[in-house]
Amino acid sequence: MANPPRRPVNPLDAAEALFKPTKKKPEQAVERPALPNVKELVSLKIDSDVLAFFQENGAGWQDRINDTLRAAMKNGL
Repeated sequence: MANPPRRPVNPLDAAEALFKPTKKKPEQAVERPALPNVKELVSLKIDSDVLAFFQENGAGWQDRINDTLRAAMKNGL
């Protein structure tokens, strides 16, 4: 065969190819200092009635949840 197939014919060879170590050295993880007042996107499951309560007054409900959580932090909850 002049040109080898693009995909390994043997499923075992294909699986082994996925787990071969990389030749590059992994870069050292750089720990960045936390920036104040930077918001981070998260996924959070909350009860639907809690969500409805915060959404009752329209836009800004996420900020209201954040303010409530911050107040709970200050109160030691």
